[in-house]
Amino acid sequence: MDWGVRLALGSNMGDRDSHLAAARELIAERVLQEMEWSPIHQTEAVGPPQGRYLNQVVKGVSRYQDPLRLLEECLQIETDLGRVRELRWGPRVIDIDLLTFGSIERDEPPLTLPHPRIHQRSFVLAPWAQLEPEFQLTAGGKTVLELLQQWSPPVVDPLDAPLDQALR
Repeated sequence: MDWGVRLALGSNMGDRDSHLAAARELIAERVLQEMEWSPIHQTEAVGPPQGRYLNQVVKGVSRYQDPLRLLEECLQIETDLGRVRELRWGPRVIDIDLLTFGSIERDEPPLTLPHPRIHQRSFVLAPWAQLEPEFQLTAGGKTVLELLQQWSPPVVDPLDAPLDQALR
C-alpha cells in the first residue's frame, strides 16, 4: 500500500514563516518520513477580512497506516503551535490540511480524501504545482498543474521565483 501523503500548510498570524517552519519540524518528527516541501507562496485570505497567508505543500511517507490517526496528529500539531478554532475560515497561527493519503478515496465524516476542495484552492495548487506538477489526484484524473491552469486569469505562474527566497 502507498502511504504517500500530501499536506497543505498555511499561516496568517504573527511570524508566519516561523510558524510554517515549526509545523514542518513537528510534521517531520511525528507524521511524515522522507519529507519534501514546496516553495512558500503568499496569498490573499479566503473568508472574513484578515491578513495575507503564507502557504506551502509538504509531501512524505506517513508514519501511520490509518488516515484518521494521521489527521488526529496534524490537529494536535496545530494545537501545540497555538491554533485556536474560533471562526470558520478565520485567521490562524497554523492550518494543516490533509490533501491526499496514498490512493485512498473516502467520503465519510470526519475525513474526505482527496480533500474535496483542492480544485477550488489556488493557494494550495500554486505551491503544489512547484513541488509535483504532474501528480494526479485520482487515477486518470487531472494533474495538479492542469488544475492550477484552469484558473482564469492564472493566479500564479508555477515557474515564478518562489516567495520563500524573498522572505529570507
